[in-house]
Order: sequence, then structure tokens, then C-alpha cells
Amino acid sequence: MPERLAVYTGTFDPLTNGHLDVIERGARLVDRLIVAVAVNTGKEPLFSREERVAMLEAEVGRIPNVTVDSFIGLAVEYARRRRAQAILRGIRTFTDFEYEFQMALTNRTLAPDVETIFVMSSVEWSYTSSRLLKEALTMGADVSKFVPAAVYEAMKRKLCTR
Repeated sequence: MPERLAVYTGTFDPLTNGHLDVIERGARLVDRLIVAVAVNTGKEPLFSREERVAMLEAEVGRIPNVTVDSFIGLAVEYARRRRAQAILRGIRTFTDFEYEFQMALTNRTLAPDVETIFVMSSVEWSYTSSRLLKEALTMGADVSKFVPAAVYEAMKRKLCTR
């Protein structure tokens, strides 16, 4: 039986506890999970690709079947290059579902051999987003419960010194 390989792609800018929840739960569904940092040349992220990869590696290193990588381009093409059978996606809200549903159908047309696996967010993380956390921190909010401790410290260094 071939290895069940999935990729979980995202910008992870920054990595949140919600992302980690999806990674941990998704890793139980497959033999191997690659968490891949997307490099979007049209956006200016808070953290560099290298910083985001390092943060992920530090947090998922304890999960034996999870590795971290990065890529440029379409997630579905990255999945095909890695010979993944599936793309893992986290769903927080109905709005997420609409977007992810469209993306899954488009990906199925582009790569019928790659399935999409949806994992519902745990309730405690269902309302968090990287963008909102960055915004809240710049306005003085304590967002430490939403991100790993090392990520929180890195966010403060970047956002609270501007």
C-alpha cells in the first residue's frame, strides 16, 4: 500500500495555535504530512520565509510524521511535485468553507489525482486569524494565548518596535 502523503500549505504569518491544531489532527489522518510555507510574491509578510519555516520546525519537530518545507506557486502543483495524494485544509467559519470549497473544486479540475481533506478548527481557535492577531498586537492587545510562546516573542519584537 502506498504511503498516504498530504500537504498543508499556508503563509503561516504568523503560525497560530489554530494552525498547530490542524497540523496535529491532520497528521493523525495520514502517514506523512508536509507543512509547506507559501511564498506569495505579491504580499509583504511580517516574517521572512526562513523565519516562518524555522518557527514551524521548532513547533512541529515533536510530531514524527510531520516535516516542513516552502514553495512558490500553486499549492496543488506543489502537492503534485511532492507526489501527495491530498491537500489538508483547516476550516474555521462558513466564509472559510466557501473559499476552500471553490479552491478544492478548482484544484480537482487542475489535478484530479489530488484530494482535499478538510479539518474543522477546534472551537477555541475558530475565530482567530494571523491578520487579526497582528492587528490586535499592534494596538496593545495580549495575543499570547493564540500563538506559541516563541512566536509571540518574535511578533512583539517585530510589531512593538515600529
